[in-house]
Amino acid sequence: MKLNILLPSRIFARHDQVTHLIVETPHGSLGFLPRRRDCVTPLCAGILTYRHNDGVNRYVATDTGILVKTGSEVAVSVRHAVASDNLAELQQIVAEEFLQLTEREQTVRTLFAKIESGFIRRLAEYHHD
Repeated sequence: MKLNILLPSRIFARHDQVTHLIVETPHGSLGFLPRRRDCVTPLCAGILTYRHNDGVNRYVATDTGILVKTGSEVAVSVRHAVASDNLAELQQIVAEEFLQLTEREQTVRTLFAKIESGFIRRLAEYHHD
């Protein structure tokens, strides 16, 4: 199979000759082999595991998203992804990435709160004039 992992801003990874794929869905883990029927499924945040024909498992931590399998092509579209061949290393990377993401989200929320309060203040001034 051909596996493409897509992020909103770029192609995260492309892999040919994937022989096995496991993803997390709202209904549990779902495995894919090359001859599986075509399908579309939502994905939960979790670990995507895939294997090339070398027999080595590789891991990608993903955010929520969607998987589309058409023929031998599998497209996974998610908001965030990080990869590693080692699960312990992946856990460390995920912890660091999500800590940074949380800090950025707090900054953005503060910025939007300031914009919103400025908008409300100007709207109130407009109604008084």
